[in-house]
Amino acid sequence: MKTTRKLYIAGFVVMGIVLSSCKHYLDLQPISSFGPETVFGTVNNARMAVLGVYQELAGDQGYGIRISMYFPYDDDTYMGASGDGDGDRRDIARYNLAPGNLQIERPFEQLYNGIERANQCIKYIPQMDLYNHGTPQQQAELRRLYGEALTLRAQFYFQLMLNWGDVPAHWVPSADVQNLFESKTSRDSIYDHILNDLQLAETLVPWRSEVASLGDPNDERITKGAVKGLRARIALFAGGYSLRQDGSMQRRSDYLKYYQIADTECLAIINSGQHSLDPSFQDLWQNQVDAHKIDPYGEIMFQVAMSGGTGATDSKLGYYNGPRVGGKGNSSVYPLPTYFYSFDSLDSRRDVTIAPYWVNADYTIQAQSISTLCDGKFRRDWITNPSFGPTNNAQYFGINWPILRYADILLMYAEAENEINNGPTPAAINAYLQVRKRAFAGNLQNVGTPPADKQGFFQAIMRERAWEFGGEGIRKYDLIRWNLLGTMLNNTKAALQAMANGQPPYNNLPNKMYYKLNSTTLIWGNSFYQPAPSTTPSGYGSVNWVSSSMLTSNSLNKYAEGFTPGKTELFPFPQAIISANPNLVQNPGY
Repeated sequence: MKTTRKLYIAGFVVMGIVLSSCKHYLDLQPISSFGPETVFGTVNNARMAVLGVYQELAGDQGYGIRISMYFPYDDDTYMGASGDGDGDRRDIARYNLAPGNLQIERPFEQLYNGIERANQCIKYIPQMDLYNHGTPQQQAELRRLYGEALTLRAQFYFQLMLNWGDVPAHWVPSADVQNLFESKTSRDSIYDHILNDLQLAETLVPWRSEVASLGDPNDERITKGAVKGLRARIALFAGGYSLRQDGSMQRRSDYLKYYQIADTECLAIINSGQHSLDPSFQDLWQNQVDAHKIDPYGEIMFQVAMSGGTGATDSKLGYYNGPRVGGKGNSSVYPLPTYFYSFDSLDSRRDVTIAPYWVNADYTIQAQSISTLCDGKFRRDWITNPSFGPTNNAQYFGINWPILRYADILLMYAEAENEINNGPTPAAINAYLQVRKRAFAGNLQNVGTPPADKQGFFQAIMRERAWEFGGEGIRKYDLIRWNLLGTMLNNTKAALQAMANGQPPYNNLPNKMYYKLNSTTLIWGNSFYQPAPSTTPSGYGSVNWVSSSMLTSNSLNKYAEGFTPGKTELFPFPQAIISANPNLVQNPGY
């Protein structure tokens, strides 16, 4: 793949990332333009090399915007950038993606850059004399670095397969590859390989509580819980449905084997006591994520560290998505009106996940309609340490992208238990209820009784994952592995039309919402679930809320318009990559 290889490291130039003890602040410095004998001559240089692998997760072409906020939409909870087709980012969300769309080429290449850097580390770190003959501390650090490189490579391949299915795979540095024009490798083979890699990596990296003895406990690097959790997630996808080269959605005949892997890994994490849920869903996002604080609970198990204020190292979280502040920002990731109304009114996740406002330059709040709701987990007005005023033109805020949370461990475990045992076990129900009880803290009477049958419990898990992980880039891929993406997109289109027509269950929604401000807090004056009062309450302003015209404007009528079963579950390979490699076959339908 010549087009991909041209971006690979020549010789071994590594850009390392030094993660300081202060969360998120990264200093970038090149450590060497020499050969591997120099780069892997000391523990410190080897560490810099692995941190250079981490770097390929970040930035505009990674999880800083494209992979996190362009690629995962539309789904049944969120809609990507609104508007007509543009041959660019909007066409990704509309399922009108073409091979010549440049928004997919550079992320594709960056993922392979990460694989190449990881391959260098995986080859050379175990060959270091210090790996076997260094001090115990040196050996422990080098083993950790080796495990991290294996884990990062697994994440890069996993992301490639989520979007492109079967992809060319190589497990050694490009200099050691004889054939420069690789054909596709079966995703089943890649899944098996990286699951084995992660099984090895588990033995090499420390638990979260053990990191303090090896250095800074807040360095945001991968620990054993993250490796096990990633292995569980990948196993569920390995055992799930995916679009094959003949255009059919299939799952492996031995899929239960992979559910068992997920079950075992999740149970080990649960029993370890290393990770727990933040008792407050809002605290998790407002403080641990947006306020750049250290997560004391270890709920965020694997995240992409962002900093530096550049397109290569940082993220546009809170700028591309989230409420606009002082007219700045894009607000280009939209929670769907039907998603808002899918929440129980007492579910604390709704008003964290969805922000129905923008912030004016004077810090007052401007309420938004049901068709212009904002992604709420990454909010510029929640960002502190440092904060950014409404006149600041910054687009990069050093906000990390969470890849894996402990809540996912609990729900994956519940799902795996249900599938393996042909119905929910007490352990599965307990795991499910932990997530649900956190959501209804203070209103536990509304948690409800979990279904006792397999299908009913699966449906409950499916709904719970929608409410828990909204805006985290997970939902579309979940629906694909369950072979439900087309069904849920069609159901959502029908529900949006029913809402526009005022049909049940949307026949009593208000056409206006009245609101006022208490300091900078939005106070609603009427119910989201009853027709609006005929007169405006004293002291309140109003915003149009639900109407037929609003629901058919603002590009909601474009929602998932190009989805084609047997084609758009996967992206096309970028045209430049296909042109450079005569052995690479385009994905079906493109």
